[in-house]
Amino acid sequence: MVAPAPQGVTSPAARPARPRRARRPQWAWRPRRARPGAPALLLLPFFVLFTVCTLIPIGNAVYLSLYREERSGLGFGGVERVFAGLGNYASALEDSAFRDGFLNLALYCLLYIPLMTGFSLLLALLLDSALARAKRFFQLALFLPHAVPGIIAALIWMYLYTPGVSPVIGALDAAGLQADVLGAPVPAVVNIALWEWTGYNLIIFFAALQAIPREVLEASVVDGAGPLRTALSIKVPLIRPSLAMVGLFTVIGSLQLFTEPMILHGAAPGVVTTWTPNMYAYTAAFERNDYGLAAAASVLLALAAAALSFLVTRFSGGRSTEAKGTEA
Repeated sequence: MVAPAPQGVTSPAARPARPRRARRPQWAWRPRRARPGAPALLLLPFFVLFTVCTLIPIGNAVYLSLYREERSGLGFGGVERVFAGLGNYASALEDSAFRDGFLNLALYCLLYIPLMTGFSLLLALLLDSALARAKRFFQLALFLPHAVPGIIAALIWMYLYTPGVSPVIGALDAAGLQADVLGAPVPAVVNIALWEWTGYNLIIFFAALQAIPREVLEASVVDGAGPLRTALSIKVPLIRPSLAMVGLFTVIGSLQLFTEPMILHGAAPGVVTTWTPNMYAYTAAFERNDYGLAAAASVLLALAAAALSFLVTRFSGGRSTEAKGTEA
């Protein structure tokens, strides 16, 4: 006789058989551990280019801004480089031409940034609407001006601005409308920049609008929202990060204004060689051969661009955080 199993203990025959794990064949793929040097190797080209193309030129500009060149012996004794400290920065800030350049730049930004952002956003909303036809054609047609180099665009518009040569000015004069476009250089330069950059920012806004989930737009239609209400209350808030990015790039690009006013300098009496801070630095370096002053003006312009970029980023980031909190 087999002795009965004690209570609480199951016999081996009554225990369920454990499933055996299938052995992985030797040829099966096994994930390898990431090597710590792989990310550094992939990022190395970026850091090399960033150092060579950005950090070294900035360091060289800061170094040049701390020195000035002095001639001795009525110019016959050679040129001596003397440490000036912050003297070049003080000379640039005390120069009324440099300060006037920032005032012209401020007027340009006050006109250009709202017009460009609003016009690009309006065109993008029109292309994104259900009533738009031939979207690909209009995207290409509106983007083509940006493909034209800035120098060529400025030359084209200078031809259109010059009285006696421009067919537009001639037509306005024949109609009895006296149009002195070059007498007001700020609107003339703003018009050139709008023609160049509206199509570029239009593509950014249109791509952001296309990324909006269609279910959200269908829900707004079901709720009874019209096209205008949908555009202002649904589409524009959802593409706020794109608006912030365009605003940041536009501020940085506006502070670097140089090509358009430099081309118009020969025809517009109001555009002098120091009309913008970039033109002031160019004139100081290549016409007056004062590289220390030019470097100091460039560093001051870079600091102004960094400060404005920080403000734009901080403001847009705060607005985005508030919007997310409201939606939550």
